[in-house]
Amino acid sequence: MKFKHYTFVVIFQLCLSLHLKSQFYNLPNEYSFSLLTERNLAQRDSSIHTGVKPYIHFFSRRYVDAIDSHRVYKFISNDPGLDAAFYKHLIRLEPKNENFKLRLDPLINFEGGLDNSQKVKSKLYTNTRGFVASGYIGNKVYFESIFSENQSVFPVYLSTITKTSLVVPGQGRWKTFKTNGYDYAFSTGMVSVQPLKNLNIQVGHGKQKIGHGYRSLLLSDNAFNYPYARITHQWFKGKLQYSNIYAVFMNLTAASVKITSATERLFQKKAASFQYLSFNATKYLNFGFFQGMIWQAGDERNRQHFTWQYFNPLIYSNLLSYGLNSKNNILIGGDSKLKLTDKLNVYAQVMADNLVDTNKLGKGWGYQAGVNYFDVGGIKNLMVQAEFNFVNETAYSKISGVSTDQSFTHYNQVLGYVPGHGQELMLLMDYKYKRWLFNMKYNYQDVPLNGKTYYLNNIYNVRIGYLINPSYNFNISVGFNYRNQNFYNFRTLNNETSYFYFGLRTSLFNFYYDL
Repeated sequence: MKFKHYTFVVIFQLCLSLHLKSQFYNLPNEYSFSLLTERNLAQRDSSIHTGVKPYIHFFSRRYVDAIDSHRVYKFISNDPGLDAAFYKHLIRLEPKNENFKLRLDPLINFEGGLDNSQKVKSKLYTNTRGFVASGYIGNKVYFESIFSENQSVFPVYLSTITKTSLVVPGQGRWKTFKTNGYDYAFSTGMVSVQPLKNLNIQVGHGKQKIGHGYRSLLLSDNAFNYPYARITHQWFKGKLQYSNIYAVFMNLTAASVKITSATERLFQKKAASFQYLSFNATKYLNFGFFQGMIWQAGDERNRQHFTWQYFNPLIYSNLLSYGLNSKNNILIGGDSKLKLTDKLNVYAQVMADNLVDTNKLGKGWGYQAGVNYFDVGGIKNLMVQAEFNFVNETAYSKISGVSTDQSFTHYNQVLGYVPGHGQELMLLMDYKYKRWLFNMKYNYQDVPLNGKTYYLNNIYNVRIGYLINPSYNFNISVGFNYRNQNFYNFRTLNNETSYFYFGLRTSLFNFYYDL
């Protein structure tokens, strides 16, 4: 690649960065925890861009108010010990004469329960120990790091998925723990730099999510963490926000034809680039435009062979150059969000992975439609959501002219719609009273195989809990998870899970076990 191409890209990115005041902060993306912030951002007079998560909080009084919504949990006390236990970060280093801040919190998940659906009741558990560290260096650099070590014994359906895919959903590879358990580690980290008022640059190891729904058909936070660089800027007084994400994904296939004995094998890497343009047409109507591209995977020596267009920051320009059915795998799409009232929002998303394939399974496309209703019936902090998703069976995976190495996956998990394909109806309800929380979720999934229904899933989740510390979402809860998988016209026994559990956890991420 010639130097002038790099120079052009850097100059182009900097020239795009105009007319905005901004600051940054990354908010945990766990669904229930972020609902108070989502409610505040749902107001019709809020022009904040909400299509990419984790959020980068550009400078705005209304944005700061939204992300500070969790202060409703403040524990009134003159005792520093009680404050640290029930409201503030566990350890805070904030030197008075230094422009530096560091926060340290525990990351734990002690969960145990019984699966009553088996002939012999199965004892299930998860044991997670780790830490969360974050802080500031001056007023232009933010950093965070998270690490955990885990051992789990899962319900039968989740154990089957874990063995088949070779990864714990969303949490990477595993090794055997005792007889029927899994041992795995999870880590993430990032550095966020604000070099200009309107420009934010993040480099890290984590995951992104694009869209306004519980699911995303474009780029989900479903798969395991990956190395990435994210460049975000806004123009025209914040009406436009543009994000470029460059990432490296991995196929769990050997990267070399020959594997030296007694050595850890290397896996095949593949580069990816994403562009997302968010446009606030009004304060209550937003449109988003997306392009994602998985480039040719590494060769037998794991060397990448992509051209300078990989760094091309212009959305849809690679689509014009390569098309949807080239040697690289391009996925395009868009979304929209309409704020009908301060309490009622509707949203939609569409995607296309391949529109020229003529096989009997149809073309690779999908859509999403949903509604968010906050403070239902005037009841404060009662929030409901309904969402419908459809993704064609040929989406994300192998299509004509594209190697399976370029599938829209990472660590054997889809980067978009979590079940991979099919149709799904979801109903979610969440209610918070002071520090008490109650949430319910129902999934109905119809998953096809070769164009015909393969199985139907009915999944129910109910949880009651108490929020101990909102600074890092430390909570205690009891819950019930029921899942019935009914295979349609196949001579296969149905799978049933009836799992009662108790948990003490730090909830910062979405782990999609509802599949």
